[in-house]
Amino acid sequence: MKSGFTTIIGRPNVGKSTLLNQILGQKIVITTDKAQTTRKRIKGIYTSKEGQIVFIDTPGIHKPFNKLGEFLLDEAKISIPDADLILLLTDGTEPAGKGDKWIVKNLLQNDVPIIIVINKVDKIKNPQKIEENLLTYKMLFDKNIPVVKISAKTGRNIDTLLKNIFKYLPEGDLLYPEDVVTEESMRDVTEEIIREKILLNTSDEIPHSVAVKIENYIEQDDIDKIYASIFCETKSQKGILIGKGGNMLKKIGTEARIELEKITEKKVYLELNVKVEKDWRKKQSSLNNFGYIS
Repeated sequence: MKSGFTTIIGRPNVGKSTLLNQILGQKIVITTDKAQTTRKRIKGIYTSKEGQIVFIDTPGIHKPFNKLGEFLLDEAKISIPDADLILLLTDGTEPAGKGDKWIVKNLLQNDVPIIIVINKVDKIKNPQKIEENLLTYKMLFDKNIPVVKISAKTGRNIDTLLKNIFKYLPEGDLLYPEDVVTEESMRDVTEEIIREKILLNTSDEIPHSVAVKIENYIEQDDIDKIYASIFCETKSQKGILIGKGGNMLKKIGTEARIELEKITEKKVYLELNVKVEKDWRKKQSSLNNFGYIS
């Protein structure tokens, strides 16, 4: 039996969280088409007869412009040295770019084995185009790196990817019980689901300016009572989040509550408040308060 840690890294929006959810067969990481959807390292635990893979999903790697951006980059960086394997997830619909080159040059110059995972092959009709793009990623390395072509969205070739991952993991007992798929607490899950509904229902500067904090989580046999605060940076953002007559906040809350009820399999009472904390993304104290601590 084999067990070990596999870190998934790549540029924003290449499909890291979608891949992890696909492998686990359930949603443990929120996904949207907006950059910086993933803000923290999240463990997803896959167990089969071959053994156990502890996946580390990381924020998309990009140039940081504030304290939050620095935190996101650190989350990716610190997940690499102790991994048994790194999956460099790439967007197969386009050739390697500056961001991919920066990742390889600055983060992958170590002895940890790497697999290049070419994602989104379902979107490319011309097989030759896939091979052309694949070559640009292989050329980023001065050694031969194995490649697996997949579609995280449809599940294409996921079995092949898992077989290749197990080849690199050390022999060992399970690191987690068989029925555990994540280390995330319900508080963590709730914060992320609320933030996902904000990302899906708002646009412009709102998604990147928002943090969610659970103020109180009361778990009872028949109902969970959750009180959460949504923090933004300006009064105008607060107005957008609340919406006319409170419609936007009600929509976000309803969508989050419905999803939480599916997860907890019981009733959920969810109360949301919107607060302004100016320039919180630039303040280390604010990041600490919202749980963005490496």
